[in-house]
Amino acid sequence: MADDVCRTRVVLEIVGDKWALLIVRMLRDGPRRFTELKREIEGISQRMLTVTLRDLERDGILTRTVHNVMPPHVSYELTDMGRTLREAAAPLLEWSVEHLAKIEKARVDYDSRSRE
Repeated sequence: MADDVCRTRVVLEIVGDKWALLIVRMLRDGPRRFTELKREIEGISQRMLTVTLRDLERDGILTRTVHNVMPPHVSYELTDMGRTLREAAAPLLEWSVEHLAKIEKARVDYDSRSRE
């Protein structure tokens, strides 16, 4: 049992990765192309998006499909397991949106106190 608890670190690394959760959230409405994800996830570099997508694919959270069209393109879609992750993470993402302004204010207050 203790070994299982320690091994859950691997799963928590997925959940704790800010880019992974944002990608999972972006895929909630169905498949998306790399360029769509890159455009809509503010602040993510092309390299980080590539690495995160590969990690999520390796973990079975999403699938990568190469479409045989001209020009060729690739799309990403949540697997069944990925959809359960999205459902589990949704309350956390909602909480963050709901409390974002309060967190930003607390940071400003803290920073102004620490400069005194």
